[in-house]
Amino acid sequence: MTAHIEHLEGTAFQKSRAFSPAVITHGGKTVWLAGQTATVDENGKDISGDFEGQARTIFTLIDKTLHRAGGSLANLVTMTVFINDPRHGDGFVKIRNEFFKDGKYPASALLTIAHFARPGMLLEIQGVAVI
Repeated sequence: MTAHIEHLEGTAFQKSRAFSPAVITHGGKTVWLAGQTATVDENGKDISGDFEGQARTIFTLIDKTLHRAGGSLANLVTMTVFINDPRHGDGFVKIRNEFFKDGKYPASALLTIAHFARPGMLLEIQGVAVI
């Protein structure tokens, strides 16, 4: 059974922050994504300490994982984003908006935490997709 995904219309604030207040799904299969981090980009370049590079690489890696499961980022219905510095929040929202150009954003939480598992990591994204 193919998934049907409905994104509830967000407020102006929610749209400006690139997230949906809720996403409703019917059918399909649920894909629980492990937390994704990156300190090296797809070309092997060290991106430790590079927030934008890590964010873009993480979204690309999540998309590749979802393709392996039969979907894409468009199937991501919720995400939990962990950052280590609240000053990165606005930059993250801008980058997320680049990956969801159609305005159909996943539901999301954005949390600031003190530490990650390895030095150089600045963010981690965990999510759930329905395909």
